[in-house]
Amino acid sequence: MAELLTLELEHKAAAVRDLLTTAVREHGRVVYANSLGVEAMVLTDIIWTHVPEIDIFTIDTGRLHEETYALLNRLQHRYGRRIKVVYPDAEELGRLVTSQGVNAFFESVEARLACCRVRKIEPFRRAIAGYKAWVTGVRREQSPVRAQGQPVEWDEQHGLYKISPLLDWTEQDVWHYVRARKLPYNPLHDRGFPSIGCAPCTRAIEPGESPRAGRWWWEQSESRECGLHPRVRRPAANAVSRA
Repeated sequence: MAELLTLELEHKAAAVRDLLTTAVREHGRVVYANSLGVEAMVLTDIIWTHVPEIDIFTIDTGRLHEETYALLNRLQHRYGRRIKVVYPDAEELGRLVTSQGVNAFFESVEARLACCRVRKIEPFRRAIAGYKAWVTGVRREQSPVRAQGQPVEWDEQHGLYKISPLLDWTEQDVWHYVRARKLPYNPLHDRGFPSIGCAPCTRAIEPGESPRAGRWWWEQSESRECGLHPRVRRPAANAVSRA
């Protein structure tokens, strides 16, 4: 017998649909930055099934796991749609590797952030150009920084609204939805990877560790963000005049 969504999760999924529909109505051009993590499977299913006006892109940093590339193909095959893939600028990437080496990100936070900037932040900025709002799959449970988020807030760093429909979803909620809908997901999750990014920068976690502990694990925990999610946040209500 197929697993069914609980009434509470049905309500949460309906709230996600409503928030995304409202975002399209209020902002017009909305784009989802798809991480291809398990939360992304939930949002991709909801967007492509209920709010197809929202565009979707993902970033190929050039250092992803093979399992991630395979998942991208499975996801597109399931829905018969294409996700736009955005790549780092080849010349800028070449300068980075020439100046600091291929794996210098292990040596300092500054070197790692420089790598994230070229491979992820700059492609992200190109991908969101012309949009009024972007959608993310962050959840409060993932880290203290992400726990400060609001469902709708002005992203001053990037100059558009940020929509986070899954903020109050638990990990159990996410997996319940994925299994009930029989959605594809990255098999690395079954090997202890709650968060999956570039292959050199992602590891499985031990029982009891933070879900973000597998990202840039050689750094102090407070530095473990790539730069897409600013530490200082403003609720949308405080920034209406910026629209």
